[in-house]
Amino acid sequence: MLIVVGGLPASGKTTLSRLLAARIGAVHLRIDTIEQAVVRSGLAAHPVGPVGYVVGYALAEEHLRQGLTVVAESVNPLAVTRDAWRDAALRAGAEVVEVEVRCSDRAEHRRRVATRSVDVPGLPLPGWEEIVGREYEPWERARVVVDTAGQAPEESLAVLLTAVAAGRSRP
Repeated sequence: MLIVVGGLPASGKTTLSRLLAARIGAVHLRIDTIEQAVVRSGLAAHPVGPVGYVVGYALAEEHLRQGLTVVAESVNPLAVTRDAWRDAALRAGAEVVEVEVRCSDRAEHRRRVATRSVDVPGLPLPGWEEIVGREYEPWERARVVVDTAGQAPEESLAVLLTAVAAGRSRP
């Protein structure tokens, strides 16, 4: 199964993806990690463009073909990126669950942006204005929506585990 986790920076994607991967024994594939490795290689500078996503799709498909469950985490802001994750799962003959992580409490989201720390060395973290001003297309198909506002990470994980167990996305 491919579990695609997307959402704005500081919405709780990484925390939730790590918890989910650990709980179900999945591979956690994080685009930030891939992109920062590309930057460290000297081949590109931030922003790196589509390369991180393209590498992520290939790795996800390879892991899925090996029978592994993959949690693929990225902002995933465009329909084209969402389609590409789904296509990778389909080529590998795997189920896909799409997840949008949100933080509906604007003040809490802004506080998270201001107080988070870098966990990928060298990765530049976007500020609040950059986050709210970025291109982020609305989702137009069924997905699991997890609102992390006012919840402990374990509470958000419980919502997600229920949906993953069902093996389907919902609006």
